[in-house]
Amino acid sequence: MKLKKLSYIFIVVVLSAFLFLSFIVDTFNVDAGCLSSVLKKVSSPFVLAVGIVFAMLMGEVYSKFNKLMSKKMLQYSVVALGFGMNIEKALASGWEGMLLTVVSVFATLGLGWVIGRKLLGVDSETSYLLSSGTAICGGSAVAAVGSALNAKSENLSVALAVVFVLNALALFLFPSIGSALGMSMKQFGMWAAIAIHDTSSVVGAGAAYDQLHPELVSSQGVSALELATTIKLTRALWIVVLVLLTPFFMKSHFANNVRGKAWYRNIPTFIVWFLLAILFNTYVLSNSSLLGGKVANIGGNFSRMVADLAKHMITLSMFFIGASLTINTLRKVGLKPMIQGVVLWICVSTVSLAFIISCRF
Repeated sequence: MKLKKLSYIFIVVVLSAFLFLSFIVDTFNVDAGCLSSVLKKVSSPFVLAVGIVFAMLMGEVYSKFNKLMSKKMLQYSVVALGFGMNIEKALASGWEGMLLTVVSVFATLGLGWVIGRKLLGVDSETSYLLSSGTAICGGSAVAAVGSALNAKSENLSVALAVVFVLNALALFLFPSIGSALGMSMKQFGMWAAIAIHDTSSVVGAGAAYDQLHPELVSSQGVSALELATTIKLTRALWIVVLVLLTPFFMKSHFANNVRGKAWYRNIPTFIVWFLLAILFNTYVLSNSSLLGGKVANIGGNFSRMVADLAKHMITLSMFFIGASLTINTLRKVGLKPMIQGVVLWICVSTVSLAFIISCRF
């Protein structure tokens, strides 16, 4: 048991050190030489995998600390992410992007409920986490909704693992599919923003498509990367809406876990701070007309630094979540959540692709 605890502490310290170095390198553009390639590999999927492997080999260690860190660190990180969002820029995608966002978010949630709950019989908590991650922005949405639900660590682990695997697949598959179908920059940008989970993978896919078709960027006057990122930012703002509505969508869950409280009283405090952080960044820190150009530039740099720190904190929290996923808990969860995540992703990808191509955006 002592070896398990020492191993756990060692891994946490090493991961924390690497992520802190990565934050310094990214934020201050420090030349880390050959270490940079190592730091880039310490990503959310990698850290989650380390936590899962540790749990499988060693069992669960410091279970209370794991649950506390995975919950609180995620909540604080979600609030800090708000400093990296700008409402005005996110809404600049226009009515087409906004309409697709609204329709796709609620359609995905509804389809996820049908596939997960009605067809596969996945438990309501895991099914909702998977649907939320697919509908909005992957790991960030799962983290926010999971905190609102006070979700079990094993359910969070499964949902995050599914999202990360599908993100990796999309990053490689989407540019090739878009090229084979002869999609325009606008079409691919909209499709990537809707069908790929995490913003980082959306950015990667958009950049890859731009590199594959530089002639389209110049001839069409629009970049798949810029359009995809803008629409994805619009979708990211729906984290607020979804978390606010979560107590309503999950009435039975809250009725069983938090008795005697109306659904709207279960709205978590951290999401209010998240919204305030977005507003503060948009209308104060980055407002050049209010603060002046130089001060607003400093405020913008501060916002980016806080948001970047939040991303590294979320990455570290992946270990605590993964370290809670032992073989016994994995057996309890079963294969059905993975099937739900894959089937839902395929449905969203194909339907949105068909719609975008048929409407000739």
